[in-house]
Formats: sequence, structure tokens, C-alpha cells
Amino acid sequence: MSKTILERCEANGLRMTEQRRTIAAVLQAADDHPDVEELYNRASAADPRISLATVYRTVKLFEETGILEKHEFGDGRARYEAADREHHDHLIDVHSGAVIEFVDPEIEALQEKIAEKLGYRLMGHRLELYAVPLTDKDD
Repeated sequence: MSKTILERCEANGLRMTEQRRTIAAVLQAADDHPDVEELYNRASAADPRISLATVYRTVKLFEETGILEKHEFGDGRARYEAADREHHDHLIDVHSGAVIEFVDPEIEALQEKIAEKLGYRLMGHRLELYAVPLTDKDD
């Protein structure tokens, strides 16, 4: 990552209140894909004055500014991560909701090949795999 979320906010000219700074710090520290409720829990632990509405407004602003990327993993919750992270794909455990990030050179090459075969040059993509553990006997 070239810049922190806070640095990207400042570079985009956003007015950074103390509460926004706290939310940016919580997002920067996240090693998962938190939803707004989880962000609120983490941010309000650091600053009890932060409301859920403030977290919603801040996340929306960060998303609209291109600082955050929103993901919908089929569980009814929008989840977020920094938009400037290195490219990666996601595997979602449909039972636990766990999100596993991965990069696979073979998949990347195959996507390029498919685009070229269809007469296109790939400009980007998003791959989300929904799965259950191999040890799961119910599926």
C-alpha cells in the first residue's frame, strides 16, 4: 500500500474530524473485510462518542471518494477494504462467512487468455468464489 487511508483522505481534500480519523485508523488496522456494524464496534471502543450513523456516513464518503472498496459477499452485509490494495481475489466460506484472499497466477493468465480469445484486452476483474469446506458432508 502506497499511502495510509488517512493520507489518502487528506490527499483527496476530505475534512478529517477526530471521529473520521478514528474510523480511518480502524479501517487501516483491519486485516479482514469488516461491515459497518463491525467497524462501529471497533471505532466506538476507541472513541465512545462515535455513533453508528457517523460510521455509515464516513464509510459512504470514503467509498464515494475511492478510498474504500465495497464488497457484497452474498450474506446481506456490505463489507469494506482499502481500495488501493494490491490485486487479489476472494474465496468466501458460505457457512462461516470467512473471506480468504488469494492470488493465483494461473487464474490471472487464464482470464487474460479468455478476454483475448473473445477479442478483448482485460482492464480489470473481480473474482469471488463461494465454497464450503471439503470436510463438510452436508453439501
